[in-house]
Amino acid sequence: MGFRSWRARSRRALVAAALMTTIVTGTAGWAIGSEQQPLTGPPPGTSSWRADHTAGMTLPDPETASPDRIAAFFDSLDQDRRDRLVARHPSVVGNLDGAPAALRFEANSRYLRAERAREQTRVTDPDLTLQDHERARSLIDRYDELLTPGRQILAFDPRGRGQVAEVYGDLATAEHVSVVVPGSDIDLSTFDRATDRYGTPAGMGHALRAATGPRTAVIAWVGYTTPVGLGPDAATGRLAEAGAPRLVRFAQGLTASGTPRPAVFCHSYGSVVCGLAASRLPTADLVVLGSPGMRADSVADLHTTARVWAAKDDSDWIDKVPSVELFGLGHGEDPAEPGFGARRIPAERAEGHTGYFAPGTDSLRAFARIADGAGTSDRNRPTGART
Repeated sequence: MGFRSWRARSRRALVAAALMTTIVTGTAGWAIGSEQQPLTGPPPGTSSWRADHTAGMTLPDPETASPDRIAAFFDSLDQDRRDRLVARHPSVVGNLDGAPAALRFEANSRYLRAERAREQTRVTDPDLTLQDHERARSLIDRYDELLTPGRQILAFDPRGRGQVAEVYGDLATAEHVSVVVPGSDIDLSTFDRATDRYGTPAGMGHALRAATGPRTAVIAWVGYTTPVGLGPDAATGRLAEAGAPRLVRFAQGLTASGTPRPAVFCHSYGSVVCGLAASRLPTADLVVLGSPGMRADSVADLHTTARVWAAKDDSDWIDKVPSVELFGLGHGEDPAEPGFGARRIPAERAEGHTGYFAPGTDSLRAFARIADGAGTSDRNRPTGART
């Protein structure tokens, strides 16, 4: 083995060691993460849906039917049949990509009320532990919040750590739609937590919607199992590989049901999900912020026709994570580096890893222009954006 080859291998070993040190010691006070089991497969209640022949029609399989097929199925139904399916199978209709948004809102409201009633019986169940009772009370509070009048819940799944998607704005009339894909430590309980507001999907979604025009809708999507803390889950692509097909199907369901192709905003580990989904996402703009990498060496490796944008502020701790993918660890090149080929979004006024959507920042201003459709023209790029 020659000296150059030995030196190259040594450098790769050092990079891998540095990456593992970052994972094991954590950054900015994050704890070592526990391994998560990704939620995959069709919506809850699918077996009952498949067995339902009472309406005299064959229902599309939630697991195998395409969003286009599902959209066509609902288009063929009158309102009475639609309403009966919502009443009989709220957990399926509420999570069925391609179904009309209004039906999904109603179905998820029904499903949330049913889950709240179930937890209310668990609070006083003598066969359960005190910890179970406390968990039930916490879920009741969570479901009450999601059932607040005016909230538009486009997806809800209580299994595991829980998943949810919420719409801000009028999806039915929107000329432009955006989807926010979050990173680690996000689930049903942390979707809209009061602390670190702009580090939550709800906070990001609210901020982006407030910064855009009246004909724009934003969806905060927690439809995959995110890593918890820093650990192997955050350093590998395992959860992203499980989440990418779910994101693709969700976005395809939006376009199948008549909404414009969404701009997709991907924060932190969410950008790993978006990188793996990029070639199949129906989007004109793919925006990553605070990204550890997209499992690609360049924009060309994403195999997407979308414009790819990247933002990273100088105070973001993610910049300390080695930009490498080696032996399954790490997520590849930094999308914010010029060599990656993404269009750079200014983020000088953003602070830390979760400050990109904070009001008054240059990054939010640029995001809003992309969400409003201005970023889709070379002649009308977000102010300060660099190519």
